[in-house]
Amino acid sequence: MASDQNFFHNCLLSLYLIAPPTYISLRFLQAPYGKHRRPGWGPTMSPPLAWFLMESPTLWLTILLFPSGLHSSNPKALFLIVPFLFHYFHRTFLYPLRLCRNTTNPKTSGGFPVSVALMAFGFNLLNAYLQARWVSQYKDYEADGWFWWRFCVGLVVFGYGMAVNIWSDRVLVGLKKEGKGYKVPKGGWFELVSCPNYYGEIVEWLGWAVMTWSWAGLGFFLYTCANLVPRARANHKWYLEKFGEDYPRGRKAVIPFLY
Repeated sequence: MASDQNFFHNCLLSLYLIAPPTYISLRFLQAPYGKHRRPGWGPTMSPPLAWFLMESPTLWLTILLFPSGLHSSNPKALFLIVPFLFHYFHRTFLYPLRLCRNTTNPKTSGGFPVSVALMAFGFNLLNAYLQARWVSQYKDYEADGWFWWRFCVGLVVFGYGMAVNIWSDRVLVGLKKEGKGYKVPKGGWFELVSCPNYYGEIVEWLGWAVMTWSWAGLGFFLYTCANLVPRARANHKWYLEKFGEDYPRGRKAVIPFLY
């Protein structure tokens, strides 16, 4: 038990330690997929397959670890892990399927670097372990008298973020289906920010941090910001450079009205 606790704490520390260098590096060098794809990163694979493989640990590792936890049969733990699994069921299965159906021009979609997919796979192993073990083993449900209040508030925030994230992804994938290259996304949250898909995901994991009320949940939220905020900034700059005066100048990068 003590060795597992030490391993958990070391993994948690790792999550916090990798966030700052992730943020700093992404301010200067964007991961080469999507709008920022470029040669020189080794072999590539199809984007739908990449998304399926690199996101999958959040499902199978969580399902493997959860039953071994002290609280695996506690209704609170079961309620808590469902939103996490729901998000990653969508990201692992439904989102890649949508890419397959709607990407009509492979030259437009490009390849996904295997090296980037492997790095994401490694992060998802780390994060799935932390979130699953916290929820099923280390959270003290009996001492948390505010559990249901935090869960309900966090779930509303999480659900709102996920709705924004899924809707935005559908708009972007729908533009790819037209097979005419990149266009200016319009409507909904795109009128406020260039990357509402990233905004939605940031809000999701803020909700998760509130639901879990844990260092593990907070670490995941902070890492999500460290990963997505610089990429949103780069996407915003890319849109401005590509479309010039045709791109709405009032849009922010990722946080409505602020940034």
